[in-house]
Order: sequence, then structure tokens, then C-alpha cells
Amino acid sequence: MNAKHIIALGAAALAFGAAGIALSDQGRGDDDEREDQVEDSGWWPRGRDVEPVANASYKAECGGCHLAYPAGLLPADAWQRVMADLGQHYGDDASLDPATATEILGYLTANGADGNARLRSRAFAAAPIPGDRPPRITETRYFRRKHDEVPTRLVLENSQVGSFSRCETCHSGAEQGRFNEDQVRIPGVGRWDD
Repeated sequence: MNAKHIIALGAAALAFGAAGIALSDQGRGDDDEREDQVEDSGWWPRGRDVEPVANASYKAECGGCHLAYPAGLLPADAWQRVMADLGQHYGDDASLDPATATEILGYLTANGADGNARLRSRAFAAAPIPGDRPPRITETRYFRRKHDEVPTRLVLENSQVGSFSRCETCHSGAEQGRFNEDQVRIPGVGRWDD
């Protein structure tokens, strides 16, 4: 091996080392700006989490009562089941005029987890949600696996949370589509490490 090959191998090793440092730092702490810079730098494929909501009607109509869950948290067929009977929407009447309902359904199904390139969205689409009733994100295999070590008392018995469906209470970046487990803060408990 000559000197040129050794120099080239050394440069490649330095580049891979820098990539490893950039990847290991991503998502640490609350520095969302740094996380965006790492994603934008090319060291990590864009879209580790889910696409934030990009439909104004969905954000206004559904986000008026609860977090407008990113479309990438359920596959298209599950969103169709959610929207099928808004008069009985998880125990509430969430009826919409037909035009708005059609627009929102179109947005949700076009951006559902099963047709999405983002890694975390694809994980939500990995297994079907059984049953005919409207599905819950909290019933997906991926959600259950990611939350299996969180004691239910810290959520269900926590007056500041109350339900696993209130993503935004522990995931401060939920509205932006960020669900990084290193940034979880459970109200009344603090940072969560599993």
C-alpha cells in the first residue's frame, strides 16, 4: 500500500468517524435546531420521525379538540375507519360537513403510514389494527412496543397526562412530528429513560 492509499483511507476513516459523532449526537436533549441541522447535513436520512400535519382543515377541525395526530401514525385503511362515522367519534359527535370530511379523509389517506417514506411512519404501518371499530394509535404494535416500559400509573393515574393518547403532554415535539424517545418528559416525573 502506498502513501496515497494510506492518506485516502485515513480521510475516509475521519469522515466515517465524523458521521458517527453526528449520528450519536442527534436527538440528545432539547436542541431541536441542532437535530434539524444534523438531518439537513446529510449525515442522517431526512425523516426519522413523522411528517407534521400540513392540512389546514384537518388541523383546525380535529386539532380544535385534541392533537391533530400526524397522518403517518396510522395506515390509510385505519384513517378510513376513523373517518367513517364521525357522529360516533370515540364517544363524541365530531360530525363535519361532507366537503370538509372528504378533504380531510383525502389528506389522511394520502399521507397515511403505509404510503409514507418516513421510517417511524413505516413502523406504524407494519401490522394491521384488528377489528371493525375505529382504530387507536395506542393499539398499534409499534406504539405498544415503544411504550411497553412506561408504567401505566405515570400516565393513566397522572392528572397532568391521563391517557396515552395525549402524545403532546410527554412529547413536546409531537405537533412537529417529533417523537424522539430521548426527548420524553412526563409531567410530574421529568425526563423518561427506559
